[in-house]
Amino acid sequence: MEDFIPYHLLITAALVLGAVIGSFLNVVIGRLPAQMAGAAESIAWPASRCPLCRTAIRWYDNIPLASFVVLLRRCRACNEKIAWRYPLVESMMALLSLGLLLRLGLSLDWLVYLIFSAALLAIFFIDYDHQLIPDVISLPGIILGFAASFILSGLDWQSSGLGILLGGGSFYLVAQGYYLLTGRDGMGGGDIKLLAMLGAFLGWQALPFIILASSALGLVVGIGAMIRQGKGGKSVISFGPFLVMAAWLWLFFPQQIDQLFRYLFRF
Repeated sequence: MEDFIPYHLLITAALVLGAVIGSFLNVVIGRLPAQMAGAAESIAWPASRCPLCRTAIRWYDNIPLASFVVLLRRCRACNEKIAWRYPLVESMMALLSLGLLLRLGLSLDWLVYLIFSAALLAIFFIDYDHQLIPDVISLPGIILGFAASFILSGLDWQSSGLGILLGGGSFYLVAQGYYLLTGRDGMGGGDIKLLAMLGAFLGWQALPFIILASSALGLVVGIGAMIRQGKGGKSVISFGPFLVMAAWLWLFFPQQIDQLFRYLFRF
């Protein structure tokens, strides 16, 4: 199909589609945790509103990225500044869409991993904000990832199924053992389900790198937070965003990471 569509149109379409998905993800990130806590608003209703003055946003003020620039980062109704989070999410999703297109081409694999990346982006920010990984994203994600393994070109159902078992089951046992030994929670239940979802979409082969890379990232950020806060300071750092970043690294650079592992560990 790519042979019949001009390359620049494919690039533009991927960026626009990603930005539109990112705009929807902003709604998910903002409303899903509140909906889970019992708020009346849902993801679908009511229409988007300014979080400060609660004025409904007109369609022409809700165009991904463009409206943010045209409005000079201010709400048309109350003139208050619009948070940078909104264009950030839209830009990230646009780049993810483009990156996946360049890596996978216009294919079923691209569509599946576009959905996967959108789910990861929502999890990234929800967990960062609320220390929460919604089951409504991770559990269907596990099922979708395993189902997709029957049609994806680079993943078989055995690798996906084993990824679910290792990502979810094994680390659940580790977390339970840690709790029994220390009386404290280690890896949260949401992280374990997220790992199972990552295993479903990426296969068991991705899990060693994801665990090592996310732990290293978390350690660096944790030490930095301790230094910044000083002695006696406490901070809650979500682990989910580090798992997501490590998963994206594997998604885009699996061969390079595999070669690096073989070089480092000589196998």
